[in-house]
Amino acid sequence: MNERRDRVLFLDALRGLAVLLMMEQHLGVWLWRGPSPGERTPTLLLGFNALGGMAAPLFVTLAGCGAALAVSRARESAGAMDLRSVRRGLVLMGFGYLLSWLTPSWFTTRSWFVLHMMGFAFTLTPLWRRLPTGGLLGLAAAVIAATPIVQQWMGTPRMLTNDRMALKPPYEALAGGHLRVALLEGQFPILPWLALFLVGMVVGRRVAAGDFVGIRRLAKQVLAIGVGLAMIGYAGRYAPGLGFLAEGGWRRLVGLPLGFFPATSAVITLLMGGVLWLVVFAAAISERAPIDGRSWWVCLGRASLTLLLVHVVLFRELTRPIGLWQAMSAEAALAIIGAWLLACVLLARVWARVGFRFGAEWLLRRVAG
Repeated sequence: MNERRDRVLFLDALRGLAVLLMMEQHLGVWLWRGPSPGERTPTLLLGFNALGGMAAPLFVTLAGCGAALAVSRARESAGAMDLRSVRRGLVLMGFGYLLSWLTPSWFTTRSWFVLHMMGFAFTLTPLWRRLPTGGLLGLAAAVIAATPIVQQWMGTPRMLTNDRMALKPPYEALAGGHLRVALLEGQFPILPWLALFLVGMVVGRRVAAGDFVGIRRLAKQVLAIGVGLAMIGYAGRYAPGLGFLAEGGWRRLVGLPLGFFPATSAVITLLMGGVLWLVVFAAAISERAPIDGRSWWVCLGRASLTLLLVHVVLFRELTRPIGLWQAMSAEAALAIIGAWLLACVLLARVWARVGFRFGAEWLLRRVAG
């Protein structure tokens, strides 16, 4: 297996966790027919769905880590390094638009999914890398603070439907079109999800410097802010005289809706805190017991882009014409989820022997460098 010796394997393992969580959540929603009248949602499926919410935050944050690590290890000129970052971002965005085109039941070419978000952020790495660490954190905080203000100004609904995020009828003529979706109203818009990428760059810098104490300190601070915002939101719902916190722009700041379409400032900060603690724990585990580059977590992580693309097309789009879309019992759905995840693990382990040749990651390296 052709493998760089300077790979940070615990970050690869976290990518493996992210794609695992994403796939199990998606398959549970796309295969299960839902509860019958009077039937409760199975606890296992409900738990899978909740855990899957960490997948996209992990992907975006780890993309920022990767961008910072690439900068720290670059041996070419600044101009060549910047060009490579831009190429990488454009290829990721290209994958995003390809996925939109291949999955018309979910997206349109004006949708903005996690690959678009990561590609956009990567494209601007030449700008981000020139900011000091304090500047990156300050900009991330500004992005989170600006989000509820811009949402309120643009009249973003408190809950976004798939059709609105994809600008399908009757929303195809919505003012701002694709730019509005990309900035504010897609699945993972720039506001507030860029903040996770920027914080990921801070984490990447600290990983490169071996400053894991600094990462732990940042994780504590971010989680404390998220919990603080959530407690203010809770007070707005139940404390006398604080009902205004559950209304308008305040609700967009401190509210805790079940989903994150769109994400409030409290939700995005809590997710960020959770991701940072996962990084802390993964780094600690790696320090105590070094991770094998052939472990199934790492192999899944190194094939995560391919698995993301394939599972969406296969289970979101191709299940429809054969009658499997939301047609299964909970037990059957869980069996297929388990079989699919096991197949992915085995395939990734075998594929690693040839450096994941011809996969999306291989193509990204070939084009972007």
